[in-house]
Amino acid sequence: MGSEVQTSGLQSVLLNERARLLRFLAARGAGEDAEDLLHELWQRVSATHAQPIADPVSYLFRAAENLIRDQRRSMVSRERRQFDWHEAASTDEEQPGGERVLIARERLRIVEQALDELGPRVARVFRAYRIEGISQARIASQLGISLSSVEKDLQKAYRRMAEIKARFDAE
Repeated sequence: MGSEVQTSGLQSVLLNERARLLRFLAARGAGEDAEDLLHELWQRVSATHAQPIADPVSYLFRAAENLIRDQRRSMVSRERRQFDWHEAASTDEEQPGGERVLIARERLRIVEQALDELGPRVARVFRAYRIEGISQARIASQLGISLSSVEKDLQKAYRRMAEIKARFDAE
């Protein structure tokens, strides 16, 4: 029971410092992702086992700074991978054969059909987040739904994509 009290205490501090944390994240380059990073911080705070924290405000700002660093590292890695992939795939000699193209098109059709079966909102949320790179908070705002609804829609889509991937891997 003691850990629940401490965790909810840290969550209370996070709620009290929400505006400052958002400004802090935005000032360090998070931009539209500030809300998403703050939500991730909330999830981490909620999931941690409470230990006494001498200065919870400093702890939260330090954790927010770490999230920014992680996001930057991830972005640099992603850009490097994409550049390397583009360089490796750009040779004319290694263009996929007709059969591979047909298989890829068929798999894409299956994925698109599965997304459509989940409903137009789930499909739109998934495509906006995963393909267009729009933040979850912005999607929620655009669609007039809660951030929680966006997360649930993404979870539905991820579950379906995992099922399809398992099926493809079995083939």
